[in-house]
Amino acid sequence: MMPLGVILAGGQATRMGGGDKGLLPLGGARVIDHVLDRLRPQVGAMCLNANGDPARFDLGLPVVPDSIADYPGPLAGVLAGMDWAATQGAEAIVTVAADTPFFPRDLVATLVAASAGQTHPLVLAAQKGDAQTRSKSKSGLIRHPTFGLWPVALRDDLRAALDQGLRKVVLWTEKHGGREAIFPAAQDPFFNINTPEDLIRAEERA
Repeated sequence: MMPLGVILAGGQATRMGGGDKGLLPLGGARVIDHVLDRLRPQVGAMCLNANGDPARFDLGLPVVPDSIADYPGPLAGVLAGMDWAATQGAEAIVTVAADTPFFPRDLVATLVAASAGQTHPLVLAAQKGDAQTRSKSKSGLIRHPTFGLWPVALRDDLRAALDQGLRKVVLWTEKHGGREAIFPAAQDPFFNINTPEDLIRAEERA
């Protein structure tokens, strides 16, 4: 069974002045339309993780909010996606960020391939860092924690960890033997839109 797709849009977009970054115009559409175009062929059903009034989205997708209060970060969105996927009978989800319109079209296949042999498929997207990154990181990798393959079977463990105050994605994934799938750094496929300047760069690229 293909993993289900979960688009993470539960952040507060403070550097963009608030609002939903995914609904910003880009290349004659919206940022999230580009995300959907890339994700839809790679997964089964999809949902959107977002907080607030779901009526502001017209995507034809289920909108699932965080179940943990006070915007605790991307792991809350992962958990919301896991809980939704459990109702669909799915074993795994793949998460992507709603503000990253150029992510790889082979994202899911690469994550799934990297999970071979794992009891619970748990893989984060990553890229090889430059010399400065390698000096600061034991692995020498730049991880992209909003892009990952997550096992629905571990959702209660994740819920307990969040309830206990865990916020760092890698602390939880490493506890469960998580891996990294390495993607090429060329063309910066995980470029995300955080600021108005980023949106200008994305428009040029689109």
